[in-house]
Amino acid sequence: MGEPKHRFNAHHIKRITREASLDLGILFAAYTATLLVRTLGTPFFQLDAFLFILFSGVVTLISLYLFGVYRRLWSRTSGHGMVVIFNGSGAALVVIVSIDLFLQPRVIPLSVAVVAQVLAFAGFVAVRYRSRLITGLSWRWNAIWHHKFPKSEARVLIVGAGESGQALAWRLKYRSPGVAYQVVGFVDDDLDKQGMFVEGAKVLGRRVDIPRLVKLLNVELIVVAVHNISGGDFRDVLRFCEQTSARIKVIPNLFALMSETKNVQFLRDVQAEDLLGRTTITRHEAVDLSAVTGKTILVTGAAGSIGSELARQIASYAPTRVVILDNNESGLHDLNLDLGVRFPGTCYVPILGDVTQRDALTVVFERYHPQVVFHAAAYKHVPLLQDFPGAAIRVNIHGTRCVAELARAYGTERFVLISSDKAVNPSNVMGATKRVCELLIHAFASDPGGTLFTAVRFGNVLGSRGSVVPIFNRQIDLGGPVTVTHPDMTRYFMSIPEAVNLVIHAACLTAGDDIFLLKMGEVIRIVDLAERMIRLRGLRPYHDIQIAFTSIRPGEKIDEELYGQDETPSETVHPHIVLLKSWSERFSASTFLDQLGQVSSIGYFDCPQATQVLGQLLSLSNEMAIAAD
Repeated sequence: MGEPKHRFNAHHIKRITREASLDLGILFAAYTATLLVRTLGTPFFQLDAFLFILFSGVVTLISLYLFGVYRRLWSRTSGHGMVVIFNGSGAALVVIVSIDLFLQPRVIPLSVAVVAQVLAFAGFVAVRYRSRLITGLSWRWNAIWHHKFPKSEARVLIVGAGESGQALAWRLKYRSPGVAYQVVGFVDDDLDKQGMFVEGAKVLGRRVDIPRLVKLLNVELIVVAVHNISGGDFRDVLRFCEQTSARIKVIPNLFALMSETKNVQFLRDVQAEDLLGRTTITRHEAVDLSAVTGKTILVTGAAGSIGSELARQIASYAPTRVVILDNNESGLHDLNLDLGVRFPGTCYVPILGDVTQRDALTVVFERYHPQVVFHAAAYKHVPLLQDFPGAAIRVNIHGTRCVAELARAYGTERFVLISSDKAVNPSNVMGATKRVCELLIHAFASDPGGTLFTAVRFGNVLGSRGSVVPIFNRQIDLGGPVTVTHPDMTRYFMSIPEAVNLVIHAACLTAGDDIFLLKMGEVIRIVDLAERMIRLRGLRPYHDIQIAFTSIRPGEKIDEELYGQDETPSETVHPHIVLLKSWSERFSASTFLDQLGQVSSIGYFDCPQATQVLGQLLSLSNEMAIAAD
């Protein structure tokens, strides 16, 4: 290890020596030129003058070094780096002038020392920014003498004059090979920034001024460069941007971009996830996360959207091992490879199995004794489950019961059921099975034991399988139409990483026998989402891409509910997690579990009997029974 360090030091010293020698030459040239003008060409090189110039050079070099001039890569430094040179030269000038005043008689006139130091400062700046000076002079020479003009620059308006906006402006100016950009200004709602300059460009107004500024300045590209923005604010900014003819781009989180090891696209199109806002995924200081730290974790349904993200995020909690179970062979294989590359220090154990196969599950619990179980395995596509309720009962209800019973039998500390907002006053088979699973967890929690059973309920997640976003994207790619069931259909949405982060926190908050609800933010009209996705492709809804309304499918609701009338929400220490108090004192765990035993005999295609049993199970908890089709 010592030899590479020696080579680095030698190279460092060589670079400083080269730069210092050049600066010393600039300083001597500045003093020489100044003295020539001052003495009108008469001889002036005397020993004491030479020694004073040499002394000035030493003082200047030391000052430049102390102010960090020789510790910068000037080819990677913006114009603000000039301040460092100014400070170093200014400090040296103060020392030199003070010494010159002290010497009697003066060796060199005071005016010579001041003018020479100023000229030297100009020379120091010129040699460090020479590439930009040469480039500027070059295109002007070619324009005047050869009529060759540089390629036209894309005129850019940046939304956000903070750290991300500054970094973007610098990169667009100096590090955008193959594309020429001209930053015409910034837009920011902060009143203190109005009229100020960032990287040489002025903050021209607020978000409401975007349409006017785009038209006035012939802006071709608008880039949203805000590190942390809520969904409502982002959609509002986008609303003003869409009133213009300019293209719209966003940049990723600046700090995530800096920490990413693989190649990341610096400018990208607006994605549907951006409409929800950019919530930073962090650990909440008020939640004790020791309940999931350093544990053996089992994730069922690990190849799914929620399960796979759980497997990824759990890696940051120093698990003893993470058992990932799924019956999707290809999905499990791909996930295991991905996790091995991303988190080589974490022990992942892939299990190809089905949550409905009790014997195979028993082997998993016997071998690994998971301390925390995240049960994400479930069927979730509403239209299909309406046609095959027997399959929904087998996987969603029977599978949950198998995993929960084994968790209790093998002393699992915490069991977390991933539920759904469709479990509230369920109108479809999928929602009914999820509500039954919540009741099942309540029944197990009613029997005293060491396992803490809890359920976490949330709405739709963007980007998951079956989400409207990939469906809309495919339909737009095919030229339309984009299909929406009803013009008034609304849904709550959340990003997958945010939902999983909150699920892990909820697992740590549980005291057993509770339901947590994740705050989903604002409700979004599905047709608004479809129209915006079309516009973000540069197309016009109902003109370039049609939107077709197909009518509500069996079991669908116009508006989803997050909790029922008999459920009382209460705040927790986490601002985005709500605790629901909903259990009826009339609920009988033993009666419910006995009735649940009928479920295992339901046939795959037996729709009437399946919906009847689901209705009976829900009635036991004073819930509305669903009607068979």
